[in-house]
Amino acid sequence: MAAQREWFENDYYQTLGVDKDATHKEITKAYRKLARDLHPDKNPGNSAAEEKFKSVAAAYDVLGDETKRKEYDEVRAVGPMGGFGGPGARGGPGGPGGSGGFTFNMEDMGGAGGLGDLFGDMFGRGGAPGRGRSGAASGVGPRRGADITAQLTVDFKDAVHGITTTLYLTTDAQCSTCNGSGAKPGTSPVTCSACGGRGVVDDNQGMFSFSSPCRVCGGQGSRIDDPCPTCRGSGVEPRQREVKTRIPAGVKDGQTIRLKGRGGPGRNGGPAGDLLVELKVMPHPLFGRSGDNLTVSVPVTVAEAALGGDIDVPTLEGPRVTLRLKPGTQTGSRHRVRGKGIETPKHTGDLIVTVNVHVPTDLTDDQRAAIEQLAAATTVNPRSSLT
Repeated sequence: MAAQREWFENDYYQTLGVDKDATHKEITKAYRKLARDLHPDKNPGNSAAEEKFKSVAAAYDVLGDETKRKEYDEVRAVGPMGGFGGPGARGGPGGPGGSGGFTFNMEDMGGAGGLGDLFGDMFGRGGAPGRGRSGAASGVGPRRGADITAQLTVDFKDAVHGITTTLYLTTDAQCSTCNGSGAKPGTSPVTCSACGGRGVVDDNQGMFSFSSPCRVCGGQGSRIDDPCPTCRGSGVEPRQREVKTRIPAGVKDGQTIRLKGRGGPGRNGGPAGDLLVELKVMPHPLFGRSGDNLTVSVPVTVAEAALGGDIDVPTLEGPRVTLRLKPGTQTGSRHRVRGKGIETPKHTGDLIVTVNVHVPTDLTDDQRAAIEQLAAATTVNPRSSLT
């Protein structure tokens, strides 16, 4: 990932209105709200809203990708010249050696995969044998499309058993008029003469060469003299589309399913992003869930709890099962019916039955007499253990 000059000039967190320690979910939520309010379809003819919409999209393209966000934060923390060459830098004015140049050791920058690699994209390593300029620095190579987040509400039973459904989305897609080139049909983008199609220009500074995006073509490596009337040269257009997908059995409320390659279109031949489907599972009027286990509360009479016996218990599939209660079953006790929970490819849960003793409120004369006889015959005080 090449460090872009725009990263130094733009505070993407401020653009989205979020803190620097915001979570991915908070960033996505802020982006979706702004994109919805600023979308060109909602603000026809409003060029200011369109520019803000593009800025918001550019900010989310970086902050919405964990890898890009990490590199962006590192670049913003270090600054466009990495803090080298200033007062106190090694070999710089005020540093050892007192010369006007500067030196640094790439190992000091974190080694492979750290800031050293990041600066390797920013600086040409002309003095290092076999270490030519990274192709990522040009900015005109293939770019992966942005990830798109969608929400889907599913029924409790569908979440348990799985379902094939269709998502209806309005997202950016390759322009149908210019096929993504951004140029008016019959024309083609022209190679930028300023950078020779590389997308970057070099500023040689002794043994180092600082690369920055070409100002003429904006780092694209080409320019469009006659833009496509549909996408205005962007190569993408908002389009309604249907995405058919299979929601696997056993999904949970709040779970996110990633659909590879079903997100935003790639640029310059890059792959499409992913579609992230956030699931909301509707509650069931009778059953609950605990992991892969189903839960249900079943009322029993005082006699059934005291004497024990067989009771019918509902299942999510429909047919009831028989649960045998022991004499003296207590209210709130939990009982397990094995294999009647949620079935997943790796495991099948159980049905956890909570027994609640139902105490009648309106007694007949016979019922009252029977309970009075029970009370008279009871010799154990259940509260004696409290003294």
